Amino acid sequence: MDPFQIGVIATGTLLGSGVLTLLVGLHAWRFRYRTLLLLAAALMAGTGVGFASITQFWPLLLIAVVGTINPSSGDASIFHPLEHAILSKSVEDKRRTAAFARYSLIGALVAALGSLAAGIPNVLVGSFALDQHSALQGMFLLYALLGAASASLYRKIPVDRAETMPVAHAPLKRSKRIVYTLAALFSLDSFGSGFIVQSMLVLWLFEKYQLSMALAGTIFFWTGVLTAFSYLVAVRIADRIGLVKTMVFTHLPSSILLIMVPFAPSLTWAIALLLTRAALSQMDVPTRSSYVMAIVPPEERAAAASITAVSKTFASAIGPLLAGYLFSISSFGWPLVVGGILKIIYDLLLLKMFGTIRPPEEQV
Repeated sequence: MDPFQIGVIATGTLLGSGVLTLLVGLHAWRFRYRTLLLLAAALMAGTGVGFASITQFWPLLLIAVVGTINPSSGDASIFHPLEHAILSKSVEDKRRTAAFARYSLIGALVAALGSLAAGIPNVLVGSFALDQHSALQGMFLLYALLGAASASLYRKIPVDRAETMPVAHAPLKRSKRIVYTLAALFSLDSFGSGFIVQSMLVLWLFEKYQLSMALAGTIFFWTGVLTAFSYLVAVRIADRIGLVKTMVFTHLPSSILLIMVPFAPSLTWAIALLLTRAALSQMDVPTRSSYVMAIVPPEERAAAASITAVSKTFASAIGPLLAGYLFSISSFGWPLVVGGILKIIYDLLLLKMFGTIRPPEEQV
């Protein structure tokens, strides 16, 4: 497929994930979280089978919209609002940010291994009597098996942790204004992120520097590792300066580094900038999740997590489409520049609007 078609597929996955996440978040309080997670895992398995067996553009686009595949390594996922609500219920306020950091750390490390595994098809082609197409289909079947494995883990969640808190009102009431404001800000950040979702960034590296799939997988393995351990550093920084300042003061320099990547004089410099950015750019992930869960009532956490996640997903959905178009007319990397500028604007607005709104543990 050409870059524009790839962008359309990526946009479809984000839009579909957004709709599913919104529906789950708004109605999760009616059901057991564990039941919804099991259904999501089953959908994940079905998505893997669909991508492995379908190759035509339009049917593949349909599967992308209704399935769970995520074109980036971010949190555009039906699983996240449910997991966040369960995790928040399981820890005290003072331990919440650290818990989210460990949660994000494990996820990022395993995602890094997934990036490294992107080179497996090349190994299979070179070692066995397989063509490239069959090897790639096998990777989607592996994705389906991981969905089944996820279901087996979700079944082990204790019932008392998976129960929702019954409420008589709408799932989002007391915190509606603050959640919608945060959702708008996160949307701006994610609109910028949409220009640089991992799949589109890999595409740019392929076309700009003719990278092999194995080398690209190795690069994103190490960016994932750096990202993972940055979560633990974020907890220490947040303990000193607060959640909002940690989000802003680590995100700003990472956005500047992103803008510098297209101007790199060589592949070595581009990789160095990407790795340095990876050590900073995701420190706001556990702190942001912890902050949202801290400033809303417990019974509204699933809805708050869903609305903030979905707004980000919808905002980022148009980015891959625009990035694919820009890559098709220029190899410079304009999407990286646009994405970085949008992220800087988001950081400044977040600091101005929420710099004085502190979670409970910072008010003691």
